[in-house]
Amino acid sequence: MHDDRYDGDPVAKMRAARMPQEPRKLPIKPGLWLEEASTGFYGQLVGADRRDVVLRDIDGMKRTFPFDGVFFDEDGPVKLAPPVKAQPQARARSRSGSFHVADAPARMAREGRIFVEGRHDAELVEQVWGHDLRVDGVVVEYLEGADHLEEALAMFTPNERRRVGVLLDHLVPGSKEQRIADAVVAKQPAGSILIVGHPYIDIWEGVKPARIGRDAWPVIPKGQSWKHGVCRELGWPAEEQADIARAWQHILSRVRDYRDLEPALVGRVEELIDFVTAP
Repeated sequence: MHDDRYDGDPVAKMRAARMPQEPRKLPIKPGLWLEEASTGFYGQLVGADRRDVVLRDIDGMKRTFPFDGVFFDEDGPVKLAPPVKAQPQARARSRSGSFHVADAPARMAREGRIFVEGRHDAELVEQVWGHDLRVDGVVVEYLEGADHLEEALAMFTPNERRRVGVLLDHLVPGSKEQRIADAVVAKQPAGSILIVGHPYIDIWEGVKPARIGRDAWPVIPKGQSWKHGVCRELGWPAEEQADIARAWQHILSRVRDYRDLEPALVGRVEELIDFVTAP
């Protein structure tokens, strides 16, 4: 049998505690309180170079010691080491991926504008690009449908100084939106308007489906409301317009930054901001 009468011997532990400890490395920094091992001088580190360190005790007396000597701090023996260099901090980014301009006041609005089709489009652009738009002084307005684009432009009267960028849903060859865009551009002064669009039926599809826990957005047959159909396929209420509004707010709340949007949408919005802010 094992005789454990001497296990945990306190005398042995005291002997181990008196054994010399290997000094650990301690990066220097102003304000350290240290005791120099050979003299017992205790003071605050007030100066150092590659050869010497200067300690100042509580009475104001200063003494200089070799940098490579042994010192004690409250945790035991130490050998001093050069200070740790602070790592450069990466510049903060906005939700659009641009560099964040801290405390930037909103700039006076430019004469140019960006038009989007609906309220949801405007809210998504604000969510991701709001910081950039305020820094650059760009106002976003919504049309309540692509059918109102020509009327809005007639009131705004764009020119080379008052440029207009337009973001349309489902801007694909042969679509109604493409026909509207072609007709509008033909009537406006050259260089005054840029119409771009994404291929999605609605701005909702510009949000990556993974953000709502899906591999893909539901496919809704033609002839029925796409948004109502999507809500039903996802198991969300879809009886009233308030249900659609709540569904959109849920989707919007899942968008953290530009990486949660499809590249085909991100690129088009960036293109419009560049167009209306160019000199």
